[in-house]
Amino acid sequence: MSRKYDFDKKIDRYDTSSYKWDQSETLFGSRDVLPMWVADMDFQAPPEVVSDLVEKAQHGVYGYTIRTDEYYGAICNWVAARHGWRIEPDWIATSHGVVPALSILVQILSEPGDKVIVPTPVYYPFYYVTEMNDRQVLRHPLLMAEDGRYRVDYDLLERQCSDPTAKLLMLCSPHNPGGRVWTREELERIGEICLRHNVVVVSDEIHADLVFEPHKHVPFASISEEFAQHSVTCMAPSKTFNLAGLQAAYLVIANESLRRKYLYRLKAQAMHEDNYFGAAALVSAYTKGGPWLDSLLEYLQGNFAVMQQHWTAHAPEVRIIPPEGTYLVWLDCRGISPEPEALKRLMYERAKVAFNDGSSFGPEGAGFLRANIASPRAMVREGVERFAKAVRDTLG
Repeated sequence: MSRKYDFDKKIDRYDTSSYKWDQSETLFGSRDVLPMWVADMDFQAPPEVVSDLVEKAQHGVYGYTIRTDEYYGAICNWVAARHGWRIEPDWIATSHGVVPALSILVQILSEPGDKVIVPTPVYYPFYYVTEMNDRQVLRHPLLMAEDGRYRVDYDLLERQCSDPTAKLLMLCSPHNPGGRVWTREELERIGEICLRHNVVVVSDEIHADLVFEPHKHVPFASISEEFAQHSVTCMAPSKTFNLAGLQAAYLVIANESLRRKYLYRLKAQAMHEDNYFGAAALVSAYTKGGPWLDSLLEYLQGNFAVMQQHWTAHAPEVRIIPPEGTYLVWLDCRGISPEPEALKRLMYERAKVAFNDGSSFGPEGAGFLRANIASPRAMVREGVERFAKAVRDTLG
């Protein structure tokens, strides 16, 4: 791995208004609880991005911002180079974040009382952007195979899509929290079922760039023209380059009618203007950040190896689901306890480490935890060792 990028460097994030670091005492009872939960990274963004943003800041005038040809070109070139998908600039629409985009899409693709199919367990905002918009979540429990990998229940999906009140499917691709990178064959089966029943696919592909070999991310809409016309793809550089606070998400909407509806609602909610720094960060990351990302992926695999080796030896009760993508590791802890409250006490009180409680991703996640390994290796090792010791102290 190139040593140009120092992922071992520890960055002090306390007292920086960090959602992840400045809430440990409030949420977990102690500042000493090591936060390994929120899905942002403890690494600095690529140095090229930092340098470009410093130059942007030094200009000193932070006025209203437009999207330039450079902005659209950066997205089109990145998606083509990384994912083999050729998109047109006019397919691109912006958003302050993927979750706000999901909320708007629920509003324009369904009516109050309609059903939204949500494969579960899944990233919890999928639930509230549905329910708080007066729609119904139609849970689709994913099947867990013997190897721990989630599968879609196609027979169930067929039945759910045949419900005339089911208007859209929210797909998390790659899957958070399970770490699956759906194959082309899996996506084709999902898409064919949805097409038969006129169910629109909303594909959250925010983790698309964070995929480990030999797996390959396939954008849902890239599979066929029919899929492209019957779906919306949500993407962002935020997870890839640790830019979540800059609100630089975007959507790819090939269907002109759907795109017009989205843009109209976006403006109606006065959310159509861009963040001054966000657009600049996107361009910088997508034009200069490739080598940094390649090094990051290698480093993350090393972090996972630390976790796997230590827990295999010292906490075999934790069943680790190897991630095919994302920097989040799904942990089957039912061998310790199936009860979320018991696992919380184990984490916060005994181990002094905070992973995500799996039940927050839906009832199918009870007995599971989600660990974020996008931190300097020494911190990951500390969290892993703390948790293993707590398991041994608890189970003997």
